[in-house]
Amino acid sequence: MTPETDKLIFDLNHFDEIRRRSLGRLSWRLKRYIENFLEPHLQERGFADFKLSYLAVLANVEERGITNNELARRAYVTKQMMSKTVSLLEQQGYIYTKKHESDSRSSVIFLNERGKVLFINLHECITEMHDKFSMILGQNRFEQLIDSWVDLMDGLDDEATQP
Repeated sequence: MTPETDKLIFDLNHFDEIRRRSLGRLSWRLKRYIENFLEPHLQERGFADFKLSYLAVLANVEERGITNNELARRAYVTKQMMSKTVSLLEQQGYIYTKKHESDSRSSVIFLNERGKVLFINLHECITEMHDKFSMILGQNRFEQLIDSWVDLMDGLDDEATQP
């Protein structure tokens, strides 16, 4: 041991409180809860092949379409990973692709009817989940929580785009 660590006192109760309030741990627990809530609800509605990780792709598809490169950038994944996911989602019938009008090397990705129906069902499931959260926190606190997360993420996104 070094002289600095000899002076440290480990207090498990103190670290339990730090762990309980850790943003990383809370985010992980919320992510796990959302996955365990949404995937089974969507599977019951006929989307047995759907994985919540697909939302990183599907949530960024626009009505006018989007390229694979732009999707990869927005989802923070490699172009190769996005190509693989796009192929999978196309095989499963959530999206379709068309050749880009001005760049023959590229395709434009669109939601098809199954993808649109998924979003309708997803919205209904998320509303049910939000209602549960509002019952626990109260509507005002839940709305403040959402507003705070949006502000935090917008601020972090702004910081990430600064040179």
